Formats: sequence, structure tokens, C-alpha cells
Amino acid sequence: MTDMLPPLTPMPLDILLGRVANEWESRQRIFDLMKARVFRNGDGPDLSTEFLGRPIATPLGPAAGPHSQLAENIVLGYMAGARIFELKTVQILDELEIARPCIDAQTIGYNIEWSQELLVPQSLEEYVKAWMMIDILKKWEPTAELLGPVPGPHVFDMSVGYDLDGIRSKKVTGFINGLKDASRHIDALRPSIPEPFAKYRDMAFSNTISDTVTLSTFHGCPPDEIERITKYLLNECELDVIVKLNPTLLGENKVREILHDQLGYTDLRLIPQSFVDDLQFDRAVELISELRGFAEGLGRKFGIKLTNTMIVENHKQWMPEEQMYMSGPPLHALAISLLGELTKAMPKVLAVGNEGGDTQVSFSAGITKMNIADSVGLGLSPTTLCTDLLKPGGYGRIAPMLKQLVKDMDTVGAASLPDLIAQRSAAATEAGHESSITAHIADIFDPTVGEYYQAEFQAKLPKAIDNELQMWGCVACNFCVTVCPNDAVTRIATIDSLKDEIDGRQQYFILSELCNECGNCMTFCPELGDPAIVKPRLVTTQEKFDNTDGQVFLLERSDGDLSVTAKPGFEEHVGRLSALLKSDQGLPIRLDTIPSDAP
Repeated sequence: MTDMLPPLTPMPLDILLGRVANEWESRQRIFDLMKARVFRNGDGPDLSTEFLGRPIATPLGPAAGPHSQLAENIVLGYMAGARIFELKTVQILDELEIARPCIDAQTIGYNIEWSQELLVPQSLEEYVKAWMMIDILKKWEPTAELLGPVPGPHVFDMSVGYDLDGIRSKKVTGFINGLKDASRHIDALRPSIPEPFAKYRDMAFSNTISDTVTLSTFHGCPPDEIERITKYLLNECELDVIVKLNPTLLGENKVREILHDQLGYTDLRLIPQSFVDDLQFDRAVELISELRGFAEGLGRKFGIKLTNTMIVENHKQWMPEEQMYMSGPPLHALAISLLGELTKAMPKVLAVGNEGGDTQVSFSAGITKMNIADSVGLGLSPTTLCTDLLKPGGYGRIAPMLKQLVKDMDTVGAASLPDLIAQRSAAATEAGHESSITAHIADIFDPTVGEYYQAEFQAKLPKAIDNELQMWGCVACNFCVTVCPNDAVTRIATIDSLKDEIDGRQQYFILSELCNECGNCMTFCPELGDPAIVKPRLVTTQEKFDNTDGQVFLLERSDGDLSVTAKPGFEEHVGRLSALLKSDQGLPIRLDTIPSDAP
């Protein structure tokens, strides 16, 4: 990191909403999401389902991770069609030093970040801001028209880990209670709602932002601790609970067979101790049974989620840690295989396929446009994703994914998700499979049908050209904008007066407060260099300016105009930068929400 401050500096509500208004007026976009990628619910089959008894309009949303940490991330997901949001996992340790780069989505997907990068109170405020912004944008005329008359209900699902003492702490308890009743936080934020949204300051926001929780059991959380935490969350916190399980439940030999022998990922090196430290399969079956009964006795709901990422050795050495967490297509194969084993061990317990059980199974493992119908058709609901959103297109990949689901449902004449589930079960039985789950497993491991999951198919690298990335001018592929999970990269069309001075039809800038230098834009930039470092870095606070190295520019409001200050050595760029930021397209942040330089 070049920063001597925490990696992310959340933007206030007035700046975020001001950006929405300004970006819509100047670009017809919302946080860089184009109109064509806003999902309009209600056109076609019924995509609604439920999460622990709460209705949601679509079965898709971001998993706990980089896409569910900042308010604008969540709003982006909502506009694209997400209606379930597994908020980034919160724990008592909220000042983690995560090495950079921390994301590698070059092929199948790896990362080394495993918890929130914000302080716990900051996380709470981000989720309250996101909740309020979504309610506002459902009513604000431009976005209401895009979303349609029935955008449908959505759910924020909090995520916590990893030990009971930490969850019981004043810090994490305050987070949980703050989401269960956010009235105080909502009222504190109302005055900062800017024009043209001021009429929503007195809006009747729901004070309950979340009353469900997904418990992450990552990093060797012992089975007795999982049981204690879950019972605490069900009983004392009065939450409905999902327990997220690890792919290590399959056992080391089975995981190695799947990854190495069946799919060809021989470069993935397993860590034997992780299979010893994690929950074991037989104990997991016992635990699910015990927790189902405990929840039922309290009148609460309980379910499971498949799965956390898979810990492997860092054989690539691109990210600076000894271990990394694998995701994407091979994780999908592991998670579906684990589902198959669990349904065998617990017949008629899980609410999937034709099992007839009542225990909800949500899913997060390598969900893509090509397998969304397969996964939802198993009864896995809801499904959350991360790796696919880190590919070019970013949040803009959600709407096409939902449209593909609609298309697949239309093809088989399914008017609703229960219809799709029934159709898939019947088709699997007719084809000689025990269930739709075993049918999907067979497809995954068939080298022809399941080619997508094979290592050879996933080995293709992003396009690259032998050209050094420059501050001004590049190939303007726009990848850096869409692959950034924080929407920290923005672009401005090169104005006529500068076309003889700088190259490129578009110029790219980093909103430094939102950039944690995760490395994803560097991964997909076809040129040689890191856009997060090479491109102009814009900040709106003096503290961030003073404590950030490199080509950093402070934006302030001075006498009703935009003022730009450069770090020493970069003053020569102020003129062209100011001209671009003041152009018709210009800076997406609205001027009257930028702090003033007045003392």
C-alpha cells in the first residue's frame, strides 16, 4: 500500500447521492453502471424466492466479500438485479493488515482477504447508508423508471465470525443490534441527504435492516464453537441463522481426487492441516441435526450455506502470503459434490431437488451465467457470487445472468422457480439419475459437457500488450472501471482542447478514498502497469492527501469552483486535470458535496 491510512475511506452519504445525481445527468449511468445493465424485474417468469422466510425478488446477489462492503457496492448490485446481500463478514478484529495485492481473478479466482477492511462502526454505517439509498432510488424518478414498478423485496443478511467471545463483545453486539434497529443511525443520516433527494429526508425507512445472519466457519472454527455461536445467535440475539460450511468437509482425499484427477488442477497444493482443523463430515451431520431442532424449539429458522472458499498453498506467489483462498469453477465442483454427500447422509432434510426437506441451502461457489439455472434449479436459494463479478463487466454481469435464467426457464416452460426445480428433478429422473443433484454432478465431471470446469479451459489468461501504461492515454478498454469492486475507477472523455496534448479518447482516474489497491485492475489491464498507481489519484480530504504518496490530487470547493492541488512534482498536470474535471462529462462527484477549502 502507498497509503499510511486505512485502505478505504467511506464517502459520506451526501457525496454518494450527489454522485448519483451528477453521474445520471452527465453520463446516464449510476456508479458507472449503464442503463442497459439495470435489471427490470417482472418481465417474464417469476424469479422470486425467500431467504429464511423473507421474500426476495430474485435469487441472486453478492457474497460476503469486496462487493458487499461499501454502500456504493451494494447499491450497484441492487441496480443490476441483486436482491440478496450477504454483507461482508464482521469480526472483533477490525484493524487487520491485509497484504496487497489481495485479489487474483486472472483465471479461476484467488484472494487473501477474509474479513472486513473497515472498523466495525464504519461497516454498520455503510450498510445503513446503502439501505437508505436503495429505498430512495426506488422512488427517485430516473431510477424508479429504470427499475420498473415492481423492483421487489430485498434482504440484507449480516455475516459474522469467527469466535463466540468476539461476537459477544460490545463492538460486534453493537453492530448486530444496530442492524436490527437502525432508527438512531437513520435519523442521524437524514439531514445529509442532498438535493435533488431532499424530499426523501422524511421518508419512512424501515428501521430493521437485517435480522438474519450467516455464520462464517472459516479458519478452523471448532465444531463445539460453531454450535455455541449458532445457539447464541438464535437464542440471545433472536436472529435466524445460516451456517456456512467449508469444502474441506469432503476430506483431503476426495478434494484431491476432484481437483487433481477429475478436473486437472494439479497446480493447486492442498494444506493437509486445514482438513484436520476444520469441522469433520460426520460431526457436521450431527451438528446440522442438533441446530435444526434447537432453532425449531425457539420458533426460529436455520439453514446451511455451501461454501466458504478453499485454502490452498500460494503457488503463484503473485499475492504476498503463504496461503490463498481458491474460488470459481473448481469451488463450484467441490460445493456441489459436498451437497451430494450431505443429501445422502441426511435424506429428506435439505430443501433441495426432490429431497422434500425443510432446511434451506443457500449457495456461493462459482456461480456464473452458464450455471445459474443449473444451481437455482437444484433448489439452492439464494445464490451469491463474487469471482464472476471480478471479471470484466463487473456488476454489469448480474443482469445478463438473470436474463439467462429467464431464458432457460422460458425454454422449459417454467413460470416460477418452484416450477424450474420440479422440471429439473423430473428431467433428471427420466434420464436415469437419482436426482437433479446427481445429474448436475455428472455434467460437471463429464469432460465434454462440463468442459468449463476443467483446468485446461480455465487456463486462458487475459489479453496483454507489450506497452507501458501511462498517466494520460491508454487503450481505453474500460476494464479497470468494471473490474473494480469498489467503483473506485472513473473515466472522462478527452476534451477537444486537449486532444493534441494527451493521447486516448478516454482518460481514467482513481477515486483514492475508495481504492484499496486490491490489484484487480492491474490483473485485467492489458498494458504493463497498475492503474491504481499510474493513473491520477483523486482525494477529497486533506488527511488523505497528506498521507498518500504518488501522483495524488486534492479536490476542494473554492469560491463555487473546483480547486485542484497536486503533490510536489506533479504540479504540471493540474491544468489538464482541472480542464477534464470541469468538462461537461467531468468529475462524477457533484461539486457542492465536495468539502470547501475555507477555514
